[in-house]
Amino acid sequence: MKKPMKKKEHAGKDDLRALQKELRRSRALLSAMEKRYQKAVQERDAILAQKEALQARYDVIANSQTWRVTYPFRRLLDITKRLLGRFGIFRLAWKAVSYIRRNGLRAGLHRAKLRFIERKKMRTRRGLDQSRISTGERERQEGTVFEKKIRFSILVPLYNTPVPFLEEMIDSVVGQTYPGWELCLSDGSDSDHADVMAAVRKRAAQDTRIQYRKLEKNLGISENTNACIEMATGDYLALLDHDDVLHPSALYEMMRVICERGADFLYTDEITFSGKPSDAYCPHYKPDFSPDLLRSYNYICHFSCFSRELLEAVGGFRAAFDGSQDYDMILRLTEQANCIAHIPKILYFWRAHAGSVASGISAKPYTLKAARKALAEHLARVNLRGVVCDSKVPSTYRIRYRLEGEPLISIIIPNMDHAQLLKKCIDSVEKRTTYSNYEILIVENNSKKRSTFAYYKTVTKQYANVRLIRWRAEFNYSAINNYAVRHAKGEYLIFLNNDIEILSPRWIEEMLMFAQRGDVGAVGMMLYYPDDTVQHAGVILGIGGIAGHSHKYFRRGESGYMSRMTLAQNLSAVTAASMMVKSSVFYEVGGFDEQLRVAFNDVDLCMKIRRAGYLIVFTPYAEAYHYESKSRGAEDTPQKRARFQGEVERFREKWGDVLEAGDPYYNPNLSLAFEDFRPR
Repeated sequence: MKKPMKKKEHAGKDDLRALQKELRRSRALLSAMEKRYQKAVQERDAILAQKEALQARYDVIANSQTWRVTYPFRRLLDITKRLLGRFGIFRLAWKAVSYIRRNGLRAGLHRAKLRFIERKKMRTRRGLDQSRISTGERERQEGTVFEKKIRFSILVPLYNTPVPFLEEMIDSVVGQTYPGWELCLSDGSDSDHADVMAAVRKRAAQDTRIQYRKLEKNLGISENTNACIEMATGDYLALLDHDDVLHPSALYEMMRVICERGADFLYTDEITFSGKPSDAYCPHYKPDFSPDLLRSYNYICHFSCFSRELLEAVGGFRAAFDGSQDYDMILRLTEQANCIAHIPKILYFWRAHAGSVASGISAKPYTLKAARKALAEHLARVNLRGVVCDSKVPSTYRIRYRLEGEPLISIIIPNMDHAQLLKKCIDSVEKRTTYSNYEILIVENNSKKRSTFAYYKTVTKQYANVRLIRWRAEFNYSAINNYAVRHAKGEYLIFLNNDIEILSPRWIEEMLMFAQRGDVGAVGMMLYYPDDTVQHAGVILGIGGIAGHSHKYFRRGESGYMSRMTLAQNLSAVTAASMMVKSSVFYEVGGFDEQLRVAFNDVDLCMKIRRAGYLIVFTPYAEAYHYESKSRGAEDTPQKRARFQGEVERFREKWGDVLEAGDPYYNPNLSLAFEDFRPR
């Protein structure tokens, strides 16, 4: 009986030590958070004091006699500046000079040529009404005979709809080039809006495809939509708001993709308008299906269409999610869909007016609570553990996935000399990282300086989790990292450049929470230049011919195109300057391609990971500075340029079909000459 008691006592002591360790870690984290809070309070107070001082100075100047007397001259100067600004002379000149300083005159001239071509294309499109099609195109679409016969039931719940908006919506449905549709209208309007009923009944008398039902009372948006579903007889159902407008080709394009791909869930690009559809602004060019982006916000939204079988599998709309009922429905539908198709064309015109969500989330704040609830239930259904939090931009969200255990992470850092750069990198990892179970492998690659080897001795003594291994052949980034992986003990690998400085204490946790998922193969992070502009927010295929970095040169803290700089999302690739990969996945896909010695080896690795069926995730919540290519240098010799061109050709040989098809997480309507998501 004594032995079991001793084992039990020993286990109890281990548990106590583990709890004490966790308590010390929590206290340290709490202390750091308190310091950051105090610093933030001090900074806020300093800013407020500065603001008050500036306001006082402004009041003195604004009330002075000199300011009043010089008003005509200042007014003339403002008009002159506006006139010059209209042509963008100073802004364009400054941008051009900055770009040439960074990239050289030849690159600057090439960029100017591409910009001229794009501006010419934009001028040819200027003035065209995106909500209309030509007579010839209408005749072609109306004359198309499809191999399937499908009826679309367009679901539109009505509630106190302004009659002019209602008429425009109905006109856009009646004007569809594909005739196989029915418009299901359930009306929950109050007694003061009898004009809605009169208008719809008049239109229904003109077209028998318009079905109308007056509800005894308003049941809320979800139940009103379910009333539309009860009326529907179609094979596919589509969602349309009562004050929005469809492009004439919307159902034709849906039908075309259903016949070609057998899609059971479809969505399109969209655009916002406030007056007339012809004056629409803010186009939303969406990526193909991205589950992590969908968990960040409802980017799918309009125009959504799904098969009746899919709807029956997930059930109707749920009143508990009113305000974000479409988000809840789209999450449930995409969980069960066999083929999700994105049509990269603007086929939906979303009206912005007082009271609509398109005019701003403040119009309907209850939608945020409903969206968080929808996401929480989605996570439970797909067996993911996490907490739904608000992100930086209103109506966007951040999921903090629960970490499973504390697996060993192997951080691999190739290095040749540049001891001070390496020291900054390792010190930032060791001093800022909150995750404890990791090792660092420095891969020494033919350094020459004594100071480098002196630092190796110092750092391996200073940090017990730092190991040194040697690569004696010539520089080959792919071969070096493949060699290092064979020496790594970790369940997860982080490939880290020696010119990285970690900023986020939880950078490992932020990547690991995604990498631990069974559907994820690699995770990348946000990298900045030292001037706090973006160096890497993910990789877009096709930019510059092969690949370019998303949102390059945007300012740190900006939200980016459709808030995508602030959101976790799936992308085609991320840079290996700081990339986490499961060890098992790395071996499964064969590691880095050693024929890609310097360029595109990380993109190639991500492509292989995606081909094996895994997702690539970019998270903006892990941040670092990247002193890019300081250790390797520029492509400034004939030999380097020849090697680079050879790697371009090898990448094209391997992935030419993917490049031709276009990046699924980008959009064919967006520029491949620039990295700022501007339209082509």
